Amino acid sequence: MPPTTPGAAPATSSGAPSAASAASTGAPGTAPTVVPVAPAGTPRSGPAGTSGTAAPTHHLLPTPAGRTHAVQQGGHGPLVLLLHGFPESWYTWRHQLPVLAAAGYRAVAIDVRGYGRSSKPASVDAYRMLDLVADNVAVVEALGEGPAVVVGHDWGASIAAVSALTRPDVFRAVGLLSVPYTPPGGPRPSEVFAAMAGDGTGDGARDGAGDGAGEEFYVSYFQRPGRAEAEIEPDVRGWLAGFYAALSADTMPEPGAPAPYFVSPGGTLRDRFPVGVLPSWLGERDLDVYAGEFERTGMTGALNRYRTMDRDWADLADHAGAPITQPSLFIGGERDASLAWLAGALKAFPETLPGLLGSHILDGCGHFVQQERPDETNRILLDWLTSLPA
Repeated sequence: MPPTTPGAAPATSSGAPSAASAASTGAPGTAPTVVPVAPAGTPRSGPAGTSGTAAPTHHLLPTPAGRTHAVQQGGHGPLVLLLHGFPESWYTWRHQLPVLAAAGYRAVAIDVRGYGRSSKPASVDAYRMLDLVADNVAVVEALGEGPAVVVGHDWGASIAAVSALTRPDVFRAVGLLSVPYTPPGGPRPSEVFAAMAGDGTGDGARDGAGDGAGEEFYVSYFQRPGRAEAEIEPDVRGWLAGFYAALSADTMPEPGAPAPYFVSPGGTLRDRFPVGVLPSWLGERDLDVYAGEFERTGMTGALNRYRTMDRDWADLADHAGAPITQPSLFIGGERDASLAWLAGALKAFPETLPGLLGSHILDGCGHFVQQERPDETNRILLDWLTSLPA
C-alpha cells in the first residue's frame, strides 16, 4: 500500500505537507492476443444477478513494458480500466468485473507492470510512474477504446490519478480507492518517509508515527533493493496472509498494539502481522491465487514501485500542485491508516479534485475496500459511472 500519490509528500491532518521485458504481441490498435488458458483464479461465475454475463477473457496487450496482461469482462460499452495495488493483481477486481459488465460496461483489469503475467523489466528505472501511465494509455489504444474511465486501488489509485492528471485526453474520469489524491510537489519523498521513523513517543496505529525509537517506516524498508525480498520470498503465502490480515478491518491489530507499518531495529515487517487468521474477504483459494503469482514471479517487480518515488517526484515537478479536473470519485475505509496519514488530502479535495462527484468513507472497513465491501463498492461505482457525462 502506498502512503501518498508518487511525487508528492504525505499531507498532515492540517493539510500541510509532511516532511527483461517479454516480446510485444503486436502494434497498438491491433486485436489483443488472447491467452488460450485462463490463469488460475479466473472467476467462473459472478455475483447474484450477473449469471448471464460472459466469462472473463485474458489478453496480452502490447505496451511499452513489453506486454500487459489484461482481463476483460463485457465486450461492449464504455471502457472502465481497473488498476490494482500492492501486493495484489488483476484478481483484486474479481467482484467488480462481472457487475460492471452486467451493467453494460467493458471492464478491464490489468496486471500492472512487474506483476502477474505482465512484463517485468529488469531496471528499477523502468517502474517510474510515467512509464506506468504509458502502459495504461497503450492498453486503451490496443483495445481500440477511448477516452476511458480509470479506477485504481492503493498504488493503483496513485497510478490512476497521475494517468488522469497527465493524460486527460485518454482518461475522462478517475475513481480512487483507499488512497486519496495529493498533487505532486512538496518535500522529497525519501526524506519524508525517513522522518516518519519512530522516536519512542508515537502511537503508530493512530498518528502515523513509530511506536519505538529507531523504528523504520515500511516504505523506507521496501526501498532498499533485496531487503524486503529476503523477508517475503522464503514464505510468500504466509507473508501475504499476514499482510492482508494486518490491513483488514476484522483482523488488524487492536488499538494500542504495535503498528504493522513499522519495522523494529533488527526486525522484519512480518514480526507485527497477525498469525493464523485470514480476513473474512480472503478465502484459502483466493490466497492461493495471490501467492501463486508471487511465488512464480518473485517480489522485485512489485517492490520496484516503491523504489522510484524520488524519481517520480522529479519527473512530475512540472505538475506540482496541479488539480485533477475530470469527474472523480473517492472510496475509503474508515479503519484504513491511509486516511489518518492523508487526512489533509481529504480536506483538500475541493481544491485538488474540483470535479469530485462523491467521497465515501465506509464505516468499519479496512484498506481492501472493494474486497472487504464488494457490494457497497459496486453500488457506489455504478451510481458514479451512471452520473458521468456521455
